[in-house]
Amino acid sequence: MLDIKMIRQNEDEVKERLATRGVKAEKIDELLAADKKRRELVVESETLRQQKNEVSEAIAQAKRNQQDASQQIARMKKVGQQIKELENNLKEAQTKVEYIASRLPNLPNPSIPVGPDESFNVELKKIGTPRKFDFTPKPHWEIGEKLGILDFARGAKAAGSRFVYYKGLGAKLERAVYNFMLDEHTKEGYTEILPPYIVNNASMYGTGQFPKFKEDVFQVEGQDMTLIPTAEVPLTNYYRDEVIPTEQLPVYFTALTPCFRSEAGSAGRDTRGLIRMHQFNKVEMVKYCKPENSYNELEKMTKNAGNIMEKLGLPYHIITLSTGDMGFSAAMTHDLEVWIPAQNMYREISSCSNCEDFQARRAHIQYRDKNGKLRYVHTLNGSGLAVGRTVAAILENYQNQDGTVTVPEVLRPYLHGLEVIK
Repeated sequence: MLDIKMIRQNEDEVKERLATRGVKAEKIDELLAADKKRRELVVESETLRQQKNEVSEAIAQAKRNQQDASQQIARMKKVGQQIKELENNLKEAQTKVEYIASRLPNLPNPSIPVGPDESFNVELKKIGTPRKFDFTPKPHWEIGEKLGILDFARGAKAAGSRFVYYKGLGAKLERAVYNFMLDEHTKEGYTEILPPYIVNNASMYGTGQFPKFKEDVFQVEGQDMTLIPTAEVPLTNYYRDEVIPTEQLPVYFTALTPCFRSEAGSAGRDTRGLIRMHQFNKVEMVKYCKPENSYNELEKMTKNAGNIMEKLGLPYHIITLSTGDMGFSAAMTHDLEVWIPAQNMYREISSCSNCEDFQARRAHIQYRDKNGKLRYVHTLNGSGLAVGRTVAAILENYQNQDGTVTVPEVLRPYLHGLEVIK
């Protein structure tokens, strides 16, 4: 959440920067008007409470002197009723401020490309050269089904569209991929976490999924519980409502979890294969750090994700997302996109984002600076990587003309030396 004081002090700049994310200036005007009314009501309430204290003292003094206090008592009742009405008005004003503020996205970093959609994203660099096939490469779902390691038909029968059974070497390949990722990240200083897969509304609010994006998730009916859309949610909420000891910063977490997404609004997109599923595994990276270090930590996180790609031998490129393509909580995002031969294009496999203090304000995560003053940490998150998409990329980039798939060398120890999936 944005700091309301910062918005008051930098109204024009906030309007200009949020306009690049589709927020109309009128929405900021509405927020500031509600905030002004709230602050006026706070002052008025404090004045009345002071009057109430003075009247209360006058009543007590009159009783001690055995004097008539009926006028003071009548005034006390009137002031008490005014305070009650003010409190109701103040609650309404505060609710309006919170309603608007909680739905405003993060301020984009001034250095990122400005544009309404993905066509304005900027490529930073390419790593690896896409393989030139001497046959027409098949899509991963066709490869997996012919090898008997992916079963989309029975996944749909059991659960519906966008679900799959991994079978035999398919399940082992998936397990090999995420174990490799976890091992690499823990070598880089991340602490492995096995978090809850269901979280409460406060956790979803803390990372910015709620209240704006409830349609994108699966909620437990009648309960304050939601299946996690990403491990970012439980990992970022680990320190919710806490002050992290300064000497512990930066904190690095990594976790493998299933992720559950309704994919609202994606009808007709990626209807086949592993690219867009309702349930998928993902290895996540989350960092907490001091504000002055967060962009350096973003570059490190991006390299951590790229390290996985390079060791797997998968061609990819890194792009910086435009203001219109970036996630709600992010101030800057680097996407890694892997080469998918059958589509002849790069597809997203990781997003690494610096959320600055946006999530920390919502989740009340702080530390003490060198002067002992409480400050909000900066939080970062990134996929390290989306496992299903990685499997899809391996099947397509390592496919052979006879329908077999060569196993990347770094995964062979996790598959008991297996070199080819037949």
